[in-house]
Amino acid sequence: MKYDVINTPNAPQAIGTYSQAIKAGNTVFLSGQIPLVPETMQLCQGDMRAHVHQVFKNLQAVAQAAGGDLKDIVKLTVFLTDLTHFPLVNEIMAEYFQLPYPARAVVGVATLPKGVGVEMDAIMVLA
Repeated sequence: MKYDVINTPNAPQAIGTYSQAIKAGNTVFLSGQIPLVPETMQLCQGDMRAHVHQVFKNLQAVAQAAGGDLKDIVKLTVFLTDLTHFPLVNEIMAEYFQLPYPARAVVGVATLPKGVGVEMDAIMVLA
């Protein structure tokens, strides 16, 4: 199957052996995003609220580069190092998504890259 590599300067560049996203047919697989600021590749300033917002902005930038938007995400996976932030993720997610919400999993993990507290990846289907 032919696939396209999605890359945008509006989201953090890959910090490992992966692509920002891969588009296969009308399905786009968005790699995990952490709260890096694309222009500096440094962690965004602020608390967990700021970090969750940055992750959604990064996902949105990659989704748009692939020809879609957050509304096209059908599956979202959230990785948290502290599950007490679960309500905060719900609150902020409601600012970026509207009904019908994508399918979602929230997974508690011991650590994430660069010591961050949140990472998200997604699957998007384009019309």
